[in-house]
Amino acid sequence: MITALLLDLDGVLRIWDSAHTPAVETAYGLPAGALSAAAAAHDGLDRALTGDLDDRAWRDAVADEIVSGHGEQARPAVEEWMSPSGTVDTEALSVVRRARSRVQVILLVNATSRLEEDLERLGLTDEVDGWVCSADIGLAKPDPDVFSQAALRTQLLFSQMAYVDTSRASIASAEILGIRAHLYQGVDGLQTFVEEIVESTKVHC
Repeated sequence: MITALLLDLDGVLRIWDSAHTPAVETAYGLPAGALSAAAAAHDGLDRALTGDLDDRAWRDAVADEIVSGHGEQARPAVEEWMSPSGTVDTEALSVVRRARSRVQVILLVNATSRLEEDLERLGLTDEVDGWVCSADIGLAKPDPDVFSQAALRTQLLFSQMAYVDTSRASIASAEILGIRAHLYQGVDGLQTFVEEIVESTKVHC
């Protein structure tokens, strides 16, 4: 029986302003894509997501990368770019609350050491029963071992989990392990998936 819903944060519960990055780049005279390229330089993003760099050290490295290519005057662009925490999709949150009336809700997230701070800023800390962060376990999705670590940390079997993500690769990894999974493509599909889970728990009551 499903006893926990694991779900991704970005693209499901959290949404980002697509205009933010180009607006910051324009304001600081940076070419399109400069900030994302600096964030990924020297495997910085991968290292931050797997805990090899904490979030502050990663931001400093990104700022240094920007300065090396575009001058000291561009340094503040990085902090301005990285300071937002996104916004909550209230429709998706409503569906997640419905799921939480019957099962645990646990976030399974590729994120830096800043995740807990972001959840607090978004007001999501008390909306979920816990989270498993890539920076804490040293692995990032779609590595199947992420799900093994999640199972260990939550004391759940794969058969007790349902999983929601926007990434086809992560969904495939979950399904290989026998985890019931749903590719998130909108709130309507999520609601249908959650209702199936809720109904299945009633059958076993």
